[in-house]
Amino acid sequence: MFIQIKDLSKNYNNYLAVNKINFNIEENKTVGLLGPNGCGKTTTIGMILGLVTPSNGKIIIENKDISKMNRDQILNRFNFASPYVELPKKLTVKQNLEIYGRLYGIKNLNKRIDEISLDLDIKNFFDRKTGELSSGQKNRVSLAKSLINKPEILLLDEPTASLDPDIGDFIRSYIQDYKSKNKVTILLASHNMNEVERLCDSVIMMKKGKIIDRGTCETLITKHGRNNLEETFLKLARSKDEF
Repeated sequence: MFIQIKDLSKNYNNYLAVNKINFNIEENKTVGLLGPNGCGKTTTIGMILGLVTPSNGKIIIENKDISKMNRDQILNRFNFASPYVELPKKLTVKQNLEIYGRLYGIKNLNKRIDEISLDLDIKNFFDRKTGELSSGQKNRVSLAKSLINKPEILLLDEPTASLDPDIGDFIRSYIQDYKSKNKVTILLASHNMNEVERLCDSVIMMKKGKIIDRGTCETLITKHGRNNLEETFLKLARSKDEF
């Protein structure tokens, strides 16, 4: 397994946000991380990124515990995008991409910025401050930032939240196309079940900090006797069963 999460937990002042979760992600696969608000998805992503220190458990990449590795050695293989984490608002789009590119030590940075900007159609607002952009424009810039270093591991936290159907479809299509052409392992947290069915090879369902089910979309839909993933999600989210 490329990524292994073992007994991972996070406790905030006696509140157990993530409770001994275990899962694997195979190389070049996309795994969906689903669950209601407050279930521990974003905390889990934060721990994998190294932004949140686990209370217990291990995160293993290629059989190496990342807590025992040089962080610079592993983090240049990661990147992250979320509409809830804004890029510096007073910098222009181009300045943001240049700064993040330098942080990752990208060679031929101008060429890479031109390449990703053409792909995501953001060049026409290169010189605008990021804080002045629309939601759809910001999301495309955030995705460009997340791909600037051609990451091997991409963590996406609701990448199409609050977008209109056209821009949302553009982002999903771009992710699909990018993955088909590049070697990248993706963990996708999302509330858009159509998006998850379209992009993910398998799904992990969380509730109250625990993993309550997992499998392919088709397997989970059949298992729970529903017609689609959204109905399956609602059944699990609304269940009063303790897991």
